[in-house]
Amino acid sequence: MANYLVEYQKKLGIEADGVMGKKTAAAIMADLGIADKLFMAHMLGQVAHESGLYRNARENLNYNEAGLLNIFKKYYTPELAAKHAHKPELIANHVYANRLGNGDEASGDGWKYRGIFGLQLTGKGNIQAFIKYLGLPEDTDPDSLLEDPKNYFMAGLFWFTENGVDKLCTSTKETCIVAVTRRVNGGTNGLDDRIKQTKIMFKALGLA
Repeated sequence: MANYLVEYQKKLGIEADGVMGKKTAAAIMADLGIADKLFMAHMLGQVAHESGLYRNARENLNYNEAGLLNIFKKYYTPELAAKHAHKPELIANHVYANRLGNGDEASGDGWKYRGIFGLQLTGKGNIQAFIKYLGLPEDTDPDSLLEDPKNYFMAGLFWFTENGVDKLCTSTKETCIVAVTRRVNGGTNGLDDRIKQTKIMFKALGLA
């Protein structure tokens, strides 16, 4: 499993220690073209949490029957869950069919456009919008985007700005981290770690 922070540090020509210190934070900020330190800190704090510290690349859909009936109960009967258990491609094509810009199950869009990057951009609509944002051809294979570690972090920048989360990044107060978390997560799952990771970023960027 790749560590995309380490790979990005290598690309930037700085010590590849996997630590988000001052030098790394400043280098990434400059490379992504971000001027607002508060925005940068909140964005990377959330990415750090969501990505398992920059390791998660594609959505893991290897669920058993109980998992499918719990997480995707809207889409599964016990009988269908038994047939799809531990078959990630079938699961993706079923639960993501005809939504998020995807075609039907037979199109294979659910699997091709399953969650990607640290913040798990999901669906043909969202991923192709990011591909367009990067100035790449519409038919670019999502997996190929992972070959450049910069894209892993650019996806966070894209999602935050496209969804107006950047406007919430106004202070270093915990209440601000909570507000950002609610927009990213839809709730407060993992809040303690989100606060921890964001505060690490505040320190790395000289904000605390």
